[in-house]
Amino acid sequence: MTDSRKPMAGLTPTHFAWSATSDGRVATITLNRPDRKNPLTFESYAELRDTFRALARASDVRVVILTGAGGNFCSGGDVHEIIGPLTRMTSSKLLEFTRMTGALVQAMRDCPQPIIAAVDGVAAGAGAILAMASDLRIATARATTAFLFTRVGLAGCDMGACALLPRIIGLGRASELLYTGRSMSAEEGERWGFYNAIVSPESLAEETMQRARALADGPYAAHAVTKRMLQLEWNVGLEEALELEAKAQARLMETQDFHRAYEAFVAKRRPVFEGN
Repeated sequence: MTDSRKPMAGLTPTHFAWSATSDGRVATITLNRPDRKNPLTFESYAELRDTFRALARASDVRVVILTGAGGNFCSGGDVHEIIGPLTRMTSSKLLEFTRMTGALVQAMRDCPQPIIAAVDGVAAGAGAILAMASDLRIATARATTAFLFTRVGLAGCDMGACALLPRIIGLGRASELLYTGRSMSAEEGERWGFYNAIVSPESLAEETMQRARALADGPYAAHAVTKRMLQLEWNVGLEEALELEAKAQARLMETQDFHRAYEAFVAKRRPVFEGN
């Protein structure tokens, strides 16, 4: 992807815009309804799901940035375009919708590239989920994160929250947020391990891109394996985890990138990874 203004083939985004940097190594997905704090609709849920599925096949993209326009990340499902219609749906249609939103999270976790969420302002409901489902999260001090499903009479178990959130911040803290629906401040989020760093609003884009480029310059084939192992090893015992990791590392030790790193170390220069 060399044209940053061109959407990925086969996709026609309508409720959000996404672009890739000029060299194609870092793809940036921008939620783009700033007048409404970037809420999601039925269409944009599906478009995001399909975009992450397509990115999984984009071998030239090494890192993905997910962010929002206009000083906010994402306010969740649009009240008028999603919440209202859901109250009138049949049981089968409701299940179809919840499975579709879950498929978005699955697509993000299956996407081999590390995903960095750049969060400014509001990250609420499904917006908090999108941040949660990313691999790294950078926030501004004014970021507020709320898993507010209980406020609309729903359970906290939405889009994988009960599986993912406790692994990030711990069971007790996740329970508090999911039961109460209260907002978590950026400072609290960093202290709890939800946010990896807090930066100023003015430097959010630059700081996030710097981190993305640092990852993109690294052994990105190995990064994909790390992401896959982090997911696979959630539900296995230590013995199985050690065997999974032994096989994964042994395969990577046969790659040219591994040999390049050794040769660069011997020559006292920085390695250039090519993903093979």
